[in-house]
Amino acid sequence: MKNRLKVLRAERDWSQAELAQRLEVSRQSVNAIETGKFDPSLPLAFRLARLFGLPIEVIFQDEG
Repeated sequence: MKNRLKVLRAERDWSQAELAQRLEVSRQSVNAIETGKFDPSLPLAFRLARLFGLPIEVIFQDEG
């Protein structure tokens, strides 16, 4: 699954650690999501959507 997390985070000038703190996850989790090594759970995807004020489908796109 592709995502725009790194771009959205950079637009706000947040480090991975800052985003992780806001989401209450580890920095390693943020890195894994950004690099496509891990797909977030649905509750985490909703938290990301609320945090960025965007629909989930704008943040995450199916590669198919």
